[in-house]
Amino acid sequence: MGTITPFPKIAGAPSQVAFDRQELTRILDLYGRMVAAGHWRDYAIDLGREAATFSAFRRATERPEFRIEKRPSLRQRQGMWALVGEAGQVVKRGHELGPVLAPVERRLLKLVEE
Repeated sequence: MGTITPFPKIAGAPSQVAFDRQELTRILDLYGRMVAAGHWRDYAIDLGREAATFSAFRRATERPEFRIEKRPSLRQRQGMWALVGEAGQVVKRGHELGPVLAPVERRLLKLVEE
């Protein structure tokens, strides 16, 4: 009655891909700035076996405007980070998170007149 049997683990294969603290902080910082600017209103996080996805919505009932995907299996090839647009097209792909988020951050820049 007091015996605990652990689930078998497959060596080398993670059971779930997730964002680490620094990555999530960077993504949520961008999300907060986009909410403050009035562009986004909702988000969703999906943690799966092959990828972790952060989806940002203009309204909760629509498709996501942008998806930020982390796919570690593509780390050695095209880069594990991808910014995917609303229609499913890959907007930017890379090995670092910062440059992949750059097209979204450009929307926050405003022209200041003297």
